[in-house]
Amino acid sequence: MTKGIDILLVPDPHAHPDHHNDRADWLGRYILATKPTIVVNIGDAADMPSLSSFDKGKGSFSGANYEKDINAHLDFQDRMWQPIKASKRKQPYRIVHEGNHEQRLKRVLEYDPHLAGEKFGLSFNNYQFKENYHEVIEYEGGTPGINTIEDIVFAHFFISGVMGRAIGGLNHASSLLNKNFQSSVQGHSHLLDYSVKTTSNGKKIMGLVGGVYQDYESVWAGNVNKLWWSGLCHLRNVKDGAFDLETISIESLKKEYG
Repeated sequence: MTKGIDILLVPDPHAHPDHHNDRADWLGRYILATKPTIVVNIGDAADMPSLSSFDKGKGSFSGANYEKDINAHLDFQDRMWQPIKASKRKQPYRIVHEGNHEQRLKRVLEYDPHLAGEKFGLSFNNYQFKENYHEVIEYEGGTPGINTIEDIVFAHFFISGVMGRAIGGLNHASSLLNKNFQSSVQGHSHLLDYSVKTTSNGKKIMGLVGGVYQDYESVWAGNVNKLWWSGLCHLRNVKDGAFDLETISIESLKKEYG
């Protein structure tokens, strides 16, 4: 039987100018050590607090700065990919999804198009995704783009119904399977959830909500931080919609690669 590929899921890194990016170093060393076939950054790589419509006008918005946000994101990307680039080894195929935090930039430009500019203004190119990834999965209209690998659909989050609301709920991963009817992997909620169902012909379909990759608490979330799981999800032997799931907590990564 042919062995499947390995996919490393990096969930919602949220690079933020008020917090260090040491976890990017641990991630880079992990990629170098484990050699995944594909690395999928599932979105919200950049936190972008300066573009938050929720915080504008609040005291917490004081000091928010677009340049600092972009620099924090680029620093994370540089540190994440530096070990594998320096090694001169074959690099994994790299895919990044636009998350709702990166999409803030496009929403701002919808209302204030005069702020656009490649040199001095706001531009999606400021994220430098094309410089660091082979594929960039952008939003399709107002909803996250979907990418398919080995009969598994990947998105920052999935929607249901004509109103385009995000699929969620108590049994989030199971809900993905009930709505999508195929193996599905997402980030966004910062929860870790996993579900397996079997079709009438014996095929396994798997749902995964991958947690978050940050080692700090978000002030806005309060006690919700306690519900989140932080780390990486390594999908091993991926083939025809099925995979062996390995979760690596951020505490384990820091201990091994910090």
